[in-house]
Amino acid sequence: MIGIDLFAGAGGMSLGARLAGIDVQVVVEADKHAAATYIRNHVPAVSMFVDDIRNFQKVELVNQQNEPLVVFGGPPCQGFSTSNQRTRSSDNKNNWLFTEFLRVVDMYMPDWVVFENVKGILETEGGIFAEQMITSLSKLGYSCESQVLNAINFGVPQKRDRFFIVGNLHGQRFKFPEGCTDSTVTVRDALEDLPVLENGSSECFKKYKDIRKPSQYSQMMRGGLDGCNNNLVTRNAPFIIERYKHIPQGGNWESIPAELMANYKDRSRCHTGIYRRLCENSPSVVIGNYRKNMLIHPQQDRGLSVREAARLQSFPDSFVFEGSIGFQQQQVGNAVPPLLAKALFERLID
Repeated sequence: MIGIDLFAGAGGMSLGARLAGIDVQVVVEADKHAAATYIRNHVPAVSMFVDDIRNFQKVELVNQQNEPLVVFGGPPCQGFSTSNQRTRSSDNKNNWLFTEFLRVVDMYMPDWVVFENVKGILETEGGIFAEQMITSLSKLGYSCESQVLNAINFGVPQKRDRFFIVGNLHGQRFKFPEGCTDSTVTVRDALEDLPVLENGSSECFKKYKDIRKPSQYSQMMRGGLDGCNNNLVTRNAPFIIERYKHIPQGGNWESIPAELMANYKDRSRCHTGIYRRLCENSPSVVIGNYRKNMLIHPQQDRGLSVREAARLQSFPDSFVFEGSIGFQQQQVGNAVPPLLAKALFERLID
């Protein structure tokens, strides 16, 4: 199959598509830092359009012949996130970028369409955006199926729900992969061999810890390497680190003594996801804006490194993120877990 990736970000969906055997030829991504990451990690080279998708025009595909085509991607999801109540409405212009996704589908009329977004798109404005996407695809001739998939069921050490619409132009009905619910990958499985880091760590490359037997998941992520990049940690102020010390695994801000939260006007209004220390014996909570939410390492009193967050998203250690630490954190948090994408595209190829 040949693929076109829209709103590609760093390339989590593209990586899953490539692992499933899809030749991703055309990529659209407006952010130059995410595009730089994509270009560094995805070989062979593709037609990379680094600009607003509203300016994108059709690019001819290479060696298409009779190979089926799939257009896939997920428009910006911040406006649909349940944690974003301020711009979670039809007034947010970015919430309407899915119409650009439809424009490109209409331009290529691919055999398959895969639309991805956060689960919150089903709740925003009564689900109008998901409903309009399905209605619009149906008008173009696509038979559509939709479902929410949790990454935890596809070998990803993270509880992360994603909403998918899969459409076919030739009347074929798509059956979503079921995944495996018998065994899960834990935070310990994902992070146990990564280096011990300090608050504000800025040394990009470090060797792995010397442990007797890394988990099967860690070995898969390492791929034979002796160390990894992106071991960068946000430098938090000493009073933030002092708060971290009071939080047990699985706990959040509620474990912090009131006298250490004096700068909060009303600490009872803090979001439950703030100051959460990961529990090493279970999968991670959602890796979104993990710097702002101050997700804490399960054993060390500091925030997560970029590489640790990437491990929890199922990016292999060979995948290197570009840009400043802030841009790297954003790229990791916004991505679709590659192993989840791989399972979906393998089913589509089947």
